[in-house]
Amino acid sequence: MAEEAGLDLVEISPNNDPPVCKILDLGKLKYANQKKAAEARKKQKIVEIKEIKMRPNIDTHDYEVKMKAINRFFEDGDKVRVTLRFRGREMAHQELGMKLLLQVKEDTAAIAKVEAEPKLEGRQMMMVLAPR
Repeated sequence: MAEEAGLDLVEISPNNDPPVCKILDLGKLKYANQKKAAEARKKQKIVEIKEIKMRPNIDTHDYEVKMKAINRFFEDGDKVRVTLRFRGREMAHQELGMKLLLQVKEDTAAIAKVEAEPKLEGRQMMMVLAPR
């Protein structure tokens, strides 16, 4: 029947009993599947991790500017890594850094969840936030 119609006999699901076959143009089927896969790839959102760098003794206005940037990143659907860098004798006052990161966590609680709690790695303290 397929040869008479000038088409291909395509096995749709070989595991069924009896196996399911269709008479159709194999080239058109492959093309349609390729188009469908390309459309699915186009629609998916790639989540980026944006980084905000701060220092423990950041001024209030600078902090507010950084918070605006964090909010903008969340609106775009990206994750944010907040990095706090300690320089010189600032390492003696790590509690100031922890307090600052907890303040960031508190300020973004409505729109973000903490993915990685603040932790110290060398001279940097990091925390990862993801949008809700």
